[in-house]
Amino acid sequence: MTDQQVDNQVDNSAREINRDVVEFDKPSQRDMSLMTAPLRAYFRPRFFGMDNIDPARPALFVGNHTIFGLLDVPLMTAEVYKEKGILIRGLADHAHFEIPGWRDVMASGGGVEGTRPNCRALMEAGESIVVFPGGGREVAKRKGEAYKLVWKQRKGFTRMAIEYGYPIIPFASVGPDDAFDILVDGDEIMASPVGRFLTRTGLSDKYLRGGDMLMPIARGFGLTAFPRPERFYFKFGKPISTKKYAGLENDDDALMDLREKTARAINREIDALQEIRAEDDRSGLIPRLVSFRRRRDV
Repeated sequence: MTDQQVDNQVDNSAREINRDVVEFDKPSQRDMSLMTAPLRAYFRPRFFGMDNIDPARPALFVGNHTIFGLLDVPLMTAEVYKEKGILIRGLADHAHFEIPGWRDVMASGGGVEGTRPNCRALMEAGESIVVFPGGGREVAKRKGEAYKLVWKQRKGFTRMAIEYGYPIIPFASVGPDDAFDILVDGDEIMASPVGRFLTRTGLSDKYLRGGDMLMPIARGFGLTAFPRPERFYFKFGKPISTKKYAGLENDDDALMDLREKTARAINREIDALQEIRAEDDRSGLIPRLVSFRRRRDV
């Protein structure tokens, strides 16, 4: 058997395995709305740039990952599903699928393990996909990293977008990183006796990717770890066409050029949302509590 035949066999096997990735029991819009209702009531999200989403054309949504990565994604995907009829499929970090029970929750909302075969299967089926190039490291925020992209040298998402001709829709989330105060971050933990023990025993490399996946110790509401009710803001930017890069999915310069163009677009959306929030007199905790009290007094 030739090398090409082996590659074809592996690729065909991957596609066979990933048929279940495409054919899953899609929740209804009503079910998604019900599941996210508590989050909507608590964080009262606002959405901008929905006109940049074309329901007739699948796209790769690329955005910033916020602290812990669990609060904003359900709200974003549920809103797009409700307004545009698109259930965006999520490429999630491998760690999610190593936890019994939790991996089933991820899968029920359309999430799949973020592998190249899974991404190919979804793109071949014409699904819209959301990816966070920062992955687990970006949700494991360090002090001073609020709303910062931590992508290292990752550019796999650009390769897939170019290969399948998918436009990239840059989007931003603002609010979640302000719902917590980081008391001790991963770098500080790794520099402590606990971190040295994790390194010495090999546990850090085996389970925490050398400390990258070590979540911060954070405080939210009062002295608890419960998030403060900061208002969440989401903004979708204009699609970035990948047509000019056609055939260049293996060209590192092209991949990095598209990656940097996407990062700049996301950062512009983050800046725009921070300006919107600054003008929103009910975005913060105190104004919201005051406005709630006023509504009760009326």
